[in-house]
Amino acid sequence: MKTRFHGVIPPVPTILYKNGQLDKAGMGNLIDFLIHSRVDGLFFLGSGGEFSQMSKELRKEAAEFVIQYTNGRIPVLIGTGTPGTLETIELSLHASEAGADGVVVINPYYFPLTENSLYQHFAEVAENVDLPIILYNFPELTGRDLSPELVSQLAQAYPNIVGIKDTVQSVGHTRELIVSVKKKREDFAVFSGYDDHFLNTLSLGGDGSIPLTASFAPELSVGIYDSFKQGDYQQMINFHKNLARLPLLYKLDSPFMNVAKEAIKLRGIEVSTDVLPPVRSLSQEKIDQIEDIVSQVLRDIHVDVKL
Repeated sequence: MKTRFHGVIPPVPTILYKNGQLDKAGMGNLIDFLIHSRVDGLFFLGSGGEFSQMSKELRKEAAEFVIQYTNGRIPVLIGTGTPGTLETIELSLHASEAGADGVVVINPYYFPLTENSLYQHFAEVAENVDLPIILYNFPELTGRDLSPELVSQLAQAYPNIVGIKDTVQSVGHTRELIVSVKKKREDFAVFSGYDDHFLNTLSLGGDGSIPLTASFAPELSVGIYDSFKQGDYQQMINFHKNLARLPLLYKLDSPFMNVAKEAIKLRGIEVSTDVLPPVRSLSQEKIDQIEDIVSQVLRDIHVDVKL
C-alpha cells in the first residue's frame, strides 16, 4: 500500500485490431511515449481503453501485457469494474497477481443501485483485494453518482480505498469530496476526470487528473501540474487555456476512443487505430478535423508537431 498516486495519469487507449487482437508493438510505442513525456502513472482499461467492449479474457491479456511492458518504470493502474461484484473481484485479483500497483473500480452500471448496495459492492471488493483501490465516479455513463457521503464512509472504513477519479461536470461535487473526505483521510487522492477541471481540482487541494487528452497531448496536463508545483501560476493558466480547447475533440464522435487513437497516430506514434465494435472508425473528414485542432494547440505551446 506504499504507492501514493498523484499528478497526471493518462487513461491509455488499448491499441488493438478490430478482430480483438492486441497490437503489442503499438501498445509498447504508446507506453514509451507517455513515460518519456513524464506522466506520473498509467491507467489501462478505463472508458477510453474500451473495457466495456471486451471479453474478460481480453481484459486479462491486456492487463498482463501492459504491466509486463511498463516493467515498474511508473505506477500502473488497471480498470477492473464490471456490473457484477464477483467478476470485479476476479479481475482485481488477476490485476494484483499480474503486478499492478492499483485498480480503478467503476460502480456497477445498468441497474441503478441504492446507496447501501453501492457501499456493499465496494466493501466486498476492498475486503477481498489487497491492492490500492481508486473509485471511479462517472454518473453520466453509469446512471448513479458516488456521493461525497458514500465516498467518505468507504474511505474511513477501508484504508486500501485510496482515491477517486471524479468524472463529473459539477465542480461543486469535486470540491465537496476534497473538503469532506480529506478531512477524514488526508492521504485520500482526488483526481479530476474531465480534462478542463484539472486546474480547479489542484487549486482546491486535489491531487491530479486522469485526462484522456494526456494520452496524445501529455505536454498540456504535465505542464499544468509542473507549473502548479513550481508556483508559476501564469504559466499554469496558459497551459490550462490551451488544454481547454481539446475537449472539442470529444464532440466528433461517441464513444470517443476512436478520436483518441487517431490523435495518437497523428503525433507520429505507430499504432493501430482500429476500435472494437460497436465503435466505428472515423471518416477522413473527421481525422482532418482532429489534425487541425491538435496541431494548432500544440504549436501554440511550442511543441514540435510532425503531423
